[in-house]
Amino acid sequence: MNPDRRQIIQTIGLFGITGIGCSLCGCKSAPVTQRRQLILIPEGQEIALGAQAFQETVASEALSANQPMAEIVNRVGKRIAGVAERNDYEWEFRLIASEQQNAFCLPGGKVAIYEGILPVCQNEAGLAVVMAHEVAHALARHGGERMSHSMAADGVKRVAEKLAGKFVPDKQQLLMQAYGLGTKYGVLLPYNRRQESEADHIGVNLMARAGYDPVVAPDFWRRFAGLKGEQQGGLADEFLSTHPSDERRARDLLALMDEARSIYDRAPQKIGIGQRLI
Repeated sequence: MNPDRRQIIQTIGLFGITGIGCSLCGCKSAPVTQRRQLILIPEGQEIALGAQAFQETVASEALSANQPMAEIVNRVGKRIAGVAERNDYEWEFRLIASEQQNAFCLPGGKVAIYEGILPVCQNEAGLAVVMAHEVAHALARHGGERMSHSMAADGVKRVAEKLAGKFVPDKQQLLMQAYGLGTKYGVLLPYNRRQESEADHIGVNLMARAGYDPVVAPDFWRRFAGLKGEQQGGLADEFLSTHPSDERRARDLLALMDEARSIYDRAPQKIGIGQRLI
């Protein structure tokens, strides 16, 4: 038997068993919420794909010429990374020169913020809301979870082939789609509401641990909800269609304030709302 064919058959058997086990009990638990997840993608592979996708994306986008603002993005990002408990990540933070009200974080700590979101943030703490939320998606491996669900839907053979190194362009496209990274403009695709709520929960705790006052989080999402009415069909609509930002979301965050404030009270350094951005 051809060695490649034998390897694929063995891999199919392995992931057939693993897939059944993961479907029954989950492969891992999300941080903070401890929700059980089905994730079939090795994290190292996910991180490698994330690094490649990030380099391709930032190479196609103009970096911001606003150096003071880029330094603030880097500072806020480093504070969040410092409490994320992922020292194995090679963190990078980029400010993109675009009016899009957008942001993303790819596996391995690759973070991009678009200039258009800064006026909505208003201050460092508002920026921390956005950055911590996107970092939370990566920490919880929501993209890997979505990739795994997509692969499982294709069948065990397709899973085995992808993890065995076949269909490389498909794997790259899967990651781009799963982490909501558009191939041209970086436009985010929708996570499901459960993942969004989970990222809100993880994110508000992260920003509190980093020393930013979590009380600003509900207000940030309310401002975004207000923009939806002001800019129908515009940039706010584009972001809001993928990141539901309504009163329910603000109420959910308010319900988490006791927990987040308790974490903030224990933060070694309290920055509060930090520097004003605009």
